[in-house]
Amino acid sequence: MTTPELGAESWPVGELEEEPRGPVGKAFRLSAADSLSLGNALSGFLAVCVLAWSAISDLQSHGKFEPDPRFFGTAVVLLLIGATCDLFDGLVARRFRASAMGAELDNLADVISFGFAPAFMVVIWAGFSGRLPLWLVLCAAASVLLAGVVRLARFACVKTKSGDFMGLPIPMGAMTVVSIVLLFQPNYITIAGIFAVAWLMVSRIEYPKPKGNVAAVVLAWMMINVACLSIWASGLAGGDQLITVGAVMQIAIVAAIPLRVLVFKWERRRAGRSEHVG
Repeated sequence: MTTPELGAESWPVGELEEEPRGPVGKAFRLSAADSLSLGNALSGFLAVCVLAWSAISDLQSHGKFEPDPRFFGTAVVLLLIGATCDLFDGLVARRFRASAMGAELDNLADVISFGFAPAFMVVIWAGFSGRLPLWLVLCAAASVLLAGVVRLARFACVKTKSGDFMGLPIPMGAMTVVSIVLLFQPNYITIAGIFAVAWLMVSRIEYPKPKGNVAAVVLAWMMINVACLSIWASGLAGGDQLITVGAVMQIAIVAAIPLRVLVFKWERRRAGRSEHVG
């Protein structure tokens, strides 16, 4: 009896077709945009480390965890740095050179910084408070993470006709979750707000994509937020007012866009009915 040779003919045709084609070396070359994506991932990882260290050190020394605003402020600054990297990596990729794995790196970094990190922040914020059932806190945190993953997967597969984002972009969703955490104490209403943000990320509501001057405004807004958070975390005068105003504006912007879309659709339906009657 003869044994088949280990050649191409002994492998299924489907597996051969799935093998990567083209120069393999190009897949291992990191571009400048990829470095920004890695910086985004590192920022999210460091934010989680800061929050975990705050909980572990407090539990070891006092036996009870009380969230320290300084640690939350540091974690949020790191997330804003990650958001800035995320804003620039696309611009740099279009301006210079994008690698073969640029889009995948970008999505993986976003999952860490804007999916896992804010979800972990929700657990640290409400999980030790004793005001809410732990299972509910974990469900809210999981909804943020899973909605972010679904949002990124859909973004990679579905393109809108208008070119805008379908659903709340994950960096904006993460910053809204952070705003709720910084602005309010954990209770059933604020947990409902966390679920609402997760729903907006997977909704069909279109959010405008930052382009040109709008992108510059978004970048300026991030820099202002970093400055406000730094002042707040340092305990300087006026820090509480600054962080309150910034968080309220973030929540208001995210809430206003869906309301504007609903009003626009209602007005369009009303105009269509008027034309039909006329």
